[in-house]
Amino acid sequence: MPVIRPFPGLRPKPEYTSQVIAPPYDVVTSKEARFLASSKPWSFLHISRPEIDLPPTTDPYSPEVYAKAKENFQRQIDQGILQKDAGAYYYLYRLIMGSHSQTGLVAVSSVAAYEKNLIRKHEFTRPDKEDDRVRQIDSLNAQTGPVFLTYKHSHAIDGLIEMETQGIPMVDVTGENGVRHLLWIVKDRSTIENLNRAFDHVAFLYIADGHHRSAAAGRVASLRRKRNPNHTGEEAYNFFLSVIFPDNQMKILDYNRVVKDLYGLTPNVFLKKIREGFSIQPETVPVKPAQSKEFGMYLPGQWYRLVIKPGKIKMGDPVKRLDVSVLADHLISPILRVSDPRRDKRIDFVGGIRGLQELQRRVDSGEMAVAFSLFPTTLSDLMAVADAGEVMPPKSTWFEPKLADGMVSHLLE
Repeated sequence: MPVIRPFPGLRPKPEYTSQVIAPPYDVVTSKEARFLASSKPWSFLHISRPEIDLPPTTDPYSPEVYAKAKENFQRQIDQGILQKDAGAYYYLYRLIMGSHSQTGLVAVSSVAAYEKNLIRKHEFTRPDKEDDRVRQIDSLNAQTGPVFLTYKHSHAIDGLIEMETQGIPMVDVTGENGVRHLLWIVKDRSTIENLNRAFDHVAFLYIADGHHRSAAAGRVASLRRKRNPNHTGEEAYNFFLSVIFPDNQMKILDYNRVVKDLYGLTPNVFLKKIREGFSIQPETVPVKPAQSKEFGMYLPGQWYRLVIKPGKIKMGDPVKRLDVSVLADHLISPILRVSDPRRDKRIDFVGGIRGLQELQRRVDSGEMAVAFSLFPTTLSDLMAVADAGEVMPPKSTWFEPKLADGMVSHLLE
């Protein structure tokens, strides 16, 4: 089964790209989106967060929001801001953040392969977030938010991509966060076929980020299959927009935790309970864990280094051995009584891109009582969980740099 294929992308005209591309819809709030798009009429946020063009009290899941997204999307097409390519191509998308660079293949991936677990998952999805993406895709008749996929790197694919990115990119723009976004178009049919053959030897693709987008694409495909008496399996709705990066180029940052209270415990009693499962060392500087099974903890005015005691971890279990699981199972759940981090409002999550100072700020402000810094989850751990058919705890991975919305979209017509 071919897992990926080329497609005719819908892209901004090169001279408009810097005005169009925007942060992913799910990493900015409505308030932040309003600010970012306030002086940019062609910003993709008008499509991905269309509530910004409606009164601030508008429910972001109301029908008029999806109607506004469709209206804004069509306007950009009608005005020639977004244009559909003439043929089915692959695209190469490079992200550069500081000294880090990664290059992925923009393709559409098979819904059937996703359903057969050739594209592997590691997270649960929330029905409300899935429903939102289904309505967005159906309203636009397009997928505009790419699914972030990875694979065990291949020298053959590396070589093809290296060769194709020697020339001048079609797009080279820098986003507001300083990340460079470069795009090359692969039109040569022999190169496309070589990429197809090389990816035929990749056993599995793994979802790094985009579980709701891929699940929603699957639901849209199912609905359209049922509505189409002439369904063949080749229709655009049978594939979803994706950018596929090799595992050895991916960058995962820590995904840290803050908790609102100590569940009625005094700091001294709290520390005493922690010592039952961890060694504790006070530190004079913020603690960024240097290795797995080591944690930083901040109480008002004081950092600590925590190390789980030997014998506490089920190392053969791909989920239980994760650092996020160790912290949850041996401290946050039994001591702070946060048993369901998906729903418990006492816990929040802070992406590592914000730095340790954000953890300290949220505790010192009184908003939170304690913060924890973690060692980043590795891609090998993510793949092990997905291969076992298991799911990771929520907020286990934070990938940087982020793909931009609006760089390439996939029309379902």
